[in-house]
Amino acid sequence: MKKLIVLIVATAFVVCATTALATVKIKLGVVTKPGSAQNIVAEKFKQLLEKRSNGRYMVQIFHSHSIGNETQILQQIQMNTVQLGIITGGPFDTFDPIVRVINYPFIFKGYQQVDKILDGPLGAEILKDLEGSGFKGLCFSENGFRNLTNNKRPVKTAADVKGLKIRVMASALHKAIWQALGANPTPMPWPIYTELEQGVIDGQENPLWVMKVYKFYEIQKYMTLTRHVYSPHIDVASLIWWKTLDAKDQQMIQKAMYEAAVYQRKDNRDKNAARLKFLKEKGMQVVEHPDIASFRAKVAGLKDMKLFKEPKVHALLLKVMAATR
Repeated sequence: MKKLIVLIVATAFVVCATTALATVKIKLGVVTKPGSAQNIVAEKFKQLLEKRSNGRYMVQIFHSHSIGNETQILQQIQMNTVQLGIITGGPFDTFDPIVRVINYPFIFKGYQQVDKILDGPLGAEILKDLEGSGFKGLCFSENGFRNLTNNKRPVKTAADVKGLKIRVMASALHKAIWQALGANPTPMPWPIYTELEQGVIDGQENPLWVMKVYKFYEIQKYMTLTRHVYSPHIDVASLIWWKTLDAKDQQMIQKAMYEAAVYQRKDNRDKNAARLKFLKEKGMQVVEHPDIASFRAKVAGLKDMKLFKEPKVHALLLKVMAATR
């Protein structure tokens, strides 16, 4: 009897030890705080993957720029010190210029067109190309259509932008867009509340959820619904790490991330009307129907700039332009 008890205890110990050894920890980096678009994807992905793998995978989310800004997170993903990231499209263009295509101003007319392109062959072409920079592109989730806020004056036409000091992402394209519009674009890592509050910058441009979650209504008086760029998040894995996984696990992880992205896109879009109402109630003066033609005219020449001269980038831009006419 005593031997039987010892055998049972030993067996239980081995099972527990084996289970512990089998648990794979995944680091996932996002720059934003809980409640933000990136975090919604990350948390849904964590829930799906941990459940479907029966706890074999454990996802640790590093949020609120706790491991660096988005460029730094991408560098860590390249090195496999972080395995996954939900990253705004803009910062990728310092790693792979092909991403500039989906950040091109006024290229998408609406969400249906966005999903058709990004979930289709053209989006797949972008994700595949990222492998050359050490990333496994999994799918696209959503930041949203970007809008301008500032604390100087209402912006009704492109002429009203002249001289405004606007925070932009670390992106050559985003800087070029606001230079073309006559602003003074200032690349600056996230977050930027203090800089806006102190007047270091006059304004910024982001989707509606950002204005609410980061309480920009407290420090920005004017908002213009420019919808000048559709901003995706690109959900990526370290290519070094990805190649260590078997095909079954790759498929499980890819599916969980895509389902999390689709969930977050719907959530984001469903809430936009309420967000706009909230921001108005908080006192923001909103120009809902600016002269978009004047903005389009100012940025029309960007497609001929050096930023898009690389043959594969230029070719893809023309394909996307044709598909979104």
